[in-house]
Amino acid sequence: MATPTTTLVTRASQPARGPLATLCLTQVVSWGVLYYAFPVALPAITAETGWTRTNTMAAFSAALIAAAASGILVGRRIDKHGPRAVMTLGSVLAALSMLGVALAPALGWFVAAWILAGIAQSMVLYAPAFTAITRWYGNGRARALLVLTLVGGLASTVFAPVTAALVEYAGWRHAYLILAGVLAVTTVPAHAIGLRAPWPTLEPAETRSGHEWRPVALSRPFVCLTIATSLGAFAMYAATIHLVPMLTWRGVGATAAAWALGLSGAGQLLGRLAYGPIAARTAPAARASIILATVGLAIAGVGLLSGPPVALVVVAIVLGVGRGAYTLLQSTAISDRWGVAGFGILFGILNAPATLAMALAPWAAAALEEATGSYPATFVLLACVAGAGAVTALATSNRSPARRLRPTSLT
Repeated sequence: MATPTTTLVTRASQPARGPLATLCLTQVVSWGVLYYAFPVALPAITAETGWTRTNTMAAFSAALIAAAASGILVGRRIDKHGPRAVMTLGSVLAALSMLGVALAPALGWFVAAWILAGIAQSMVLYAPAFTAITRWYGNGRARALLVLTLVGGLASTVFAPVTAALVEYAGWRHAYLILAGVLAVTTVPAHAIGLRAPWPTLEPAETRSGHEWRPVALSRPFVCLTIATSLGAFAMYAATIHLVPMLTWRGVGATAAAWALGLSGAGQLLGRLAYGPIAARTAPAARASIILATVGLAIAGVGLLSGPPVALVVVAIVLGVGRGAYTLLQSTAISDRWGVAGFGILFGILNAPATLAMALAPWAAAALEEATGSYPATFVLLACVAGAGAVTALATSNRSPARRLRPTSLT
């Protein structure tokens, strides 16, 4: 998510490191429990309950759809009043939703609990955290956002193996009970206490005419950019959620597969660190194509390699590198091509189909695996989707000299 650029933040001083440190902690815990624990627990959930993988994945997809649907309302609330109340309440809802998941007696209850989790996700994950950092840190937001995403990338590294150990020794229901407690005792007080800095006021900034975003949104480069990022998001998130089931299908142990997912999360840090140097040496269209192609090749590697386990872990890490770079790619794609004026509405248009793709990807991939009876075939098809995104990205250059800007700096 890119930072708003149509307003200027006025403040006597930035809120030091307190809010950033708080959000770094809560992003790791929230992402780890609300997102990365699920693919690790999925095999145990389906084995114990008898629910199909498709139906179980549909519950998780429902959470992402709920997060997308409630995100605008959450954003408006934070814009007016700051993140403290919203993120604290979101942490409470997150803990309650994980209790609901753990205690679900039937699939319907399980789905309802994940829908509540999706609402909580919109209140505690990157979108509200990015908004908070943008307002509090002003012109220093780029570095703060990079720090936040680097630390946030550790979520799967920490929580994938932790979840695997909990599932192995206590079962998936008790694992989620413990994770719900971790959410409650860390993120609720952290948000309530650590986000008390005064919420800055805003002043109008220079912007384009209110109607000038329309020709950009209807232009061929922007449409291609929307398609490319949506295809990449679909392939990337489907492969990530199904990485543990895919590796266990290959005969990799559940614990080792969880570690592979964790190391893939660590790969995101490498991708985010590498993005700045890549951006300085490539044009926006070429950069987008390279990153999406890297994602596609990594997904294909996971699908085609039968072993050894070390090779599968390596390509999982490469997938994480691509995911990490994609986060910053999406956040800077508009400003790199068309500048910052009208950014908010253009990013909203760009992000909507990508969010929908992310929501549907886990369920769609599960349905595809059941239809083909083969995880490798599913991953190869997902790699083709990412490849199509890489090709489409080549058509996203803005050739208007008046609107071509230097890439966004992240340092």
